[in-house]
Amino acid sequence: MAHDTNDQKWERGAARLDDVYQGLVPVIPRGFMDFADIMTEDLFGGVWTRDALDTRDRRLIIMGVIAAIGGPSTWKIQCKAGLARGDFSEDQVREILIQATPYVGYPRAAEFVGVTEEAIAEWRAEADSDDA
Repeated sequence: MAHDTNDQKWERGAARLDDVYQGLVPVIPRGFMDFADIMTEDLFGGVWTRDALDTRDRRLIIMGVIAAIGGPSTWKIQCKAGLARGDFSEDQVREILIQATPYVGYPRAAEFVGVTEEAIAEWRAEADSDDA
């Protein structure tokens, strides 16, 4: 992996990004935007493909960081993707926020309560429509 070409890292990263976000975050075609190419190659083709942590563990870390720095829309994507991949149950998504609250503060965590419930409701609706 250390000697992979950028093309190989991009291909591996695109597949990983699609798996992590279950289609909620589209893979931007290679060459369309430098930022997206670097993110796909380095973040998803490098960091996210390392063996030491699984996807669920990495998502938990990211959710803790998002809770600390803010970003309700990013939190919502993480919740929905975690539910879609089977990383978390609905109760676990709520519990992640409860666990983070004393560390990030109630005012900060309160920003995420509504989006957590929106993410769960949207995921349920999408899962129900897929089953129909």
